[in-house]
Amino acid sequence: MVVRMRRNHSQTAKRRSHHAISSVRLSKCDCGALRVSHRACPNCGKYNGKIVIDVVARAQRETRRAKRKDTDLRESGHDTSPKETETSAEAKS
Repeated sequence: MVVRMRRNHSQTAKRRSHHAISSVRLSKCDCGALRVSHRACPNCGKYNGKIVIDVVARAQRETRRAKRKDTDLRESGHDTSPKETETSAEAKS
């Protein structure tokens, strides 16, 4: 780059002064939990006074998926339980 076209540090810093990350603005939901503005509440699933996310069904689906994943790992031969190490076996005796 040609030297005369370069910008000095002062000009670069002035331009970048507005690049700072602002904090997230939180608002209080009807259920009392804090949530991000213009988003559905993760606790109750409401947005603008209406239920848009079925929180109970989502929790049930996640438990079913976790249970299915656990059974798949057991059937494939992977042991999900923590293994006992030699040092812990020596400490017990």
